[in-house]
Amino acid sequence: MAYLLPSEFATKMVDAGEAKVFMSTRDTLIRAYMAGAILALAAVFAITIATTTGSGILAAALFPIGFCMLYLMGFDLLTGVFVLVPLAWLDRRPGVTVNGILRNWGLVFVGNFAGAMTVAFLMAFIFTYGFSVEPGAVGQKIAGIGESRTLGYAEYGAAGWFTIFIRGMLCNWMVSMGVVGAMISTHVSGKVLAMWMPIMLFFFMTFEHSIVNMFLFPSALIMGGGFSVMDYLWWNEIPTVLGNLVGGLAFTGLTLYSTHVRTAPKRRTPSEAANPAMAS
Repeated sequence: MAYLLPSEFATKMVDAGEAKVFMSTRDTLIRAYMAGAILALAAVFAITIATTTGSGILAAALFPIGFCMLYLMGFDLLTGVFVLVPLAWLDRRPGVTVNGILRNWGLVFVGNFAGAMTVAFLMAFIFTYGFSVEPGAVGQKIAGIGESRTLGYAEYGAAGWFTIFIRGMLCNWMVSMGVVGAMISTHVSGKVLAMWMPIMLFFFMTFEHSIVNMFLFPSALIMGGGFSVMDYLWWNEIPTVLGNLVGGLAFTGLTLYSTHVRTAPKRRTPSEAANPAMAS
């Protein structure tokens, strides 16, 4: 499996964040577009499995296929750059600025959204035979998810909004562990195994992932979901994006960086305390 120590892969996280800040606009958009599209296809795949087999755990077990594919290809999700890019700024890498971070986040958001929307339209076309018939069971399931995870939260007001926010935090805690998982091994098998575990957990727990939702909710609206664009934005996408940012950075990025890159001074052992010359 060629496992890398935390101090080694944590440094790779900072290096990756720096590289993404200076990536060209074209490459950033293309990589983000492909990531959004592949993850959207994985969501369709998982929902199809759950609908046809009735097994949620089987759907969760197979959904990580899409995540593994896109990260092995070097594509970027917003949830990943939320974690990696700020670390390069914290590490004071030359030329990394707050504006550079926001530029990267904005481009990846646009690319992810465009990719997810493309798949949303294509799959809606397939489910309705070119919008000539009502969607089948899978399409109806997607539309139902859209309603339950917007209007279902809206009926609880502020408590519902913050529930989505926290679910977004927990989601990117796990998803960012998957992003880091791609760095802890130099073998494909090791990378896939490390990515698989946290992604399966987030999907089965139905935590809120901003890019998956970029597919689910527009797709549901296209196929006649009973909610509005503003319902989608305010009662799902906005709190989900904010939760993904806070959860991934706080629970994964900062904890790994602070304890494996910019570590605190070590405590002296009893023998070193008794003989200070040993510590020098």
